[in-house]
Amino acid sequence: MAEKNKKIIKIIIKNTVRIIKNLFLIPDGTCRYNPTCTEYAVEAIEKYSLFKAIIKIIWRILRCNPFSKGGYDPNK
Repeated sequence: MAEKNKKIIKIIIKNTVRIIKNLFLIPDGTCRYNPTCTEYAVEAIEKYSLFKAIIKIIWRILRCNPFSKGGYDPNK
């Protein structure tokens, strides 16, 4: 049951990120970080509890801005 919920949440997050990218007209391949925010979100959901994963995802999105250097940012 928990695995099914994680799969559904992953799909929702991936689609939400795509919608946000399209809303703000962000072209693919312009992510400042490696892994991309979508990959980071999926990894966080697989690795942590849902609450902690959401906090980490929000923090990552807040750090992604024009003033950020970006670079390698693993999901620790």
